[in-house]
Amino acid sequence: MTDYVLGIDTSAYTTSVALTDFNTGEVIADKRAVLSVPSGKKGLRQQDAVFQHLKNFCRLYEEIEAELKNIKVVSVSSKPRNVEGSYMPVFTVGQGYGKTIAGTLDCKYLEYSHQENHIAASLINQYKKLNNNILAIHMSGGTTEFLSVSKAHKGYNASIEGGSKDITFGQLVDRVGTIMEFPFPCGIYMEKYLENNFNIENIKVPAISGESYINLSGMENYYSNLYLSGKYSMESVINSLFRYISDCILHVINSIKQKIYFDTVILAGGVASNGMIRSLVSEKLNQYKVIFPTKENSSDNAVGVSFLPIIDRWYNENKTH
Repeated sequence: MTDYVLGIDTSAYTTSVALTDFNTGEVIADKRAVLSVPSGKKGLRQQDAVFQHLKNFCRLYEEIEAELKNIKVVSVSSKPRNVEGSYMPVFTVGQGYGKTIAGTLDCKYLEYSHQENHIAASLINQYKKLNNNILAIHMSGGTTEFLSVSKAHKGYNASIEGGSKDITFGQLVDRVGTIMEFPFPCGIYMEKYLENNFNIENIKVPAISGESYINLSGMENYYSNLYLSGKYSMESVINSLFRYISDCILHVINSIKQKIYFDTVILAGGVASNGMIRSLVSEKLNQYKVIFPTKENSSDNAVGVSFLPIIDRWYNENKTH
């Protein structure tokens, strides 16, 4: 009989459900629904996101074509990061459904952080080789954090070594993209626009503000005003913005390497799905093992959290003492 892990992640902008074979690691189902953001808006209030998650979850769960009675573990992203006091209302939706399903099926219920979900989604094919000396960069609409990561008995230990002091990379992209009238979340539409428009001019930008912790809100105003001025084409501004984010990532990495040792760099989160940023960053980091999750698993998902019990089991059966 096949045993399954059910993964649930109800993040700020995506309802995600995944079913993974507990023994083989095969992903049986990967269901997602991006939350709807009204045109011109820069995001959702938490109560509106919670309402959409409540509607989305039941539909996604019903779409899974497998023997759900064979679920042996329900694994849920219950908070943004694995620190005391970390909380967002959206994650209570996944918690509630997860506890109900686990109670109904009389199976194990586990909680991890959304950040651990992203780390695991990046290491699905490499978790048996990589347990320590990892710098994980979690960059999305809600987070820009550079984390020193090591495997723990349950999940991953992660300490913040750098990041943004104000807005995140994802917010920077979305806020500039909203002014350009791209749908939210804007990054994927801006990247597609850039692929089909080639009138690129070089734009001189201000120096990066900070060392391992940087400020980004000034660049929101800079790029917004630059676009509205009409001085440069839209594709030139988008190109410059993506290059600036890439430069920021490399800048922070170079600052952090003065303080701690790492030999592996993971880039995860929605911003890490950007092909231009992937290329610009990876070509400058050839002294490290650089890991990107698949583009699908860069964005919010439940595949990672469905894998975490599998990774934990392997680690605790095979770790050296």
